[in-house]
Amino acid sequence: MRKVVLLIAIACLPLVSAQCKRAKSYAPKGYDLVWQDEFNEGTELDAAKWTHVVMRQGMVNHELQNYVNHVTPAGSPVTEVKDGTLRINCFKEDGKVYSGRINGNARTGWQYGYFEARIKLPQGKGTWPAFWMMPANNRMPNNGWPRCGEIDIMEEVGFTPNEVSSSIHTQDYNHTKNTHKNHAMTIKKAEGDFHIYSLLWTEDEIITYVDGKEQLHLEKAVLGEDHDQWPFHYPFHIILNLAWGGDWGGQEGVDEDALPVTMEVDYVRVYQKP
Repeated sequence: MRKVVLLIAIACLPLVSAQCKRAKSYAPKGYDLVWQDEFNEGTELDAAKWTHVVMRQGMVNHELQNYVNHVTPAGSPVTEVKDGTLRINCFKEDGKVYSGRINGNARTGWQYGYFEARIKLPQGKGTWPAFWMMPANNRMPNNGWPRCGEIDIMEEVGFTPNEVSSSIHTQDYNHTKNTHKNHAMTIKKAEGDFHIYSLLWTEDEIITYVDGKEQLHLEKAVLGEDHDQWPFHYPFHIILNLAWGGDWGGQEGVDEDALPVTMEVDYVRVYQKP
């Protein structure tokens, strides 16, 4: 009998493990899981869920990396699925710095919901990892950045290790005017351990969290209801990236001796009200 029980227990281990992993979510009551990637299968990203952004050095924020589609010209991966996590790799090869930037559900996105990712941040002066959102399939005329809106769930720069920031950018509130709305907090071992970064986005509020603790809380009624103040009324998609240098990440220079570096993502989940 003991042998039978032991065999049953062993057989159930993967199920229990999966249940335990999902139990870590801080999703609010009344929200259903509608999209996820646990990064438990294969060695490459699921092309039905993710797309790589291809962008050369300096195109955005004066960043120093080159974003490529999965692999460099020499065949080195900037993204890989390994041991149950997504790894976004930033490294120097043939005189250039390469890294990964990916969009999740870019064509349709989601309008409102709870968005959550469990992430371990890299170390090194020059790193600029981020988990953020931009409009999905934005085809509205005269709706470029920052008027289109941007939600930064989590950002960190290597010269202030373990200090994570959340912010929004709109036409009226953005960093070029020094009016963007943000809040930074120090997280113990953000660069050494996994932490859960999340966003609750409703018609009237944007709230970000770290490990279930509220970080940034913004209300439409306070900021203003016009599009230039609150453009968060259409679908947005997820972005994960690891930048190198740039206007913020390179504000105090970069340390190329820190390369290669990796941003690890355990899972990404999206919940919405039925």
